[in-house]
Amino acid sequence: MSKQNSLTDAIQQLISAILKVLGYHNTPKRTWHQHVVPYEGGWAVRREGNKRITSKHRKQGTAIRKAKTLAKRYNADVIIHRASGGIRKRISYKSR
Repeated sequence: MSKQNSLTDAIQQLISAILKVLGYHNTPKRTWHQHVVPYEGGWAVRREGNKRITSKHRKQGTAIRKAKTLAKRYNADVIIHRASGGIRKRISYKSR
């Protein structure tokens, strides 16, 4: 019985290794894209997928500068939102 269990474990590990090499993962890969969003009468920078904000600013321009700094560091995008919430502009800093 233990031979069958070890064979099953070996097959599962092999399948997992193959899927990993092919780029299939159980969880989606997190990105470092930075969103500039309206927040409590001002503006905030929020990493894509996060509920918490990275930083809070009085002016949108200041938030955009902060988001650009982070995006450049992590080869990500800056997504700038309008006050209504819609997307105004996307700037990519991905290395080519």
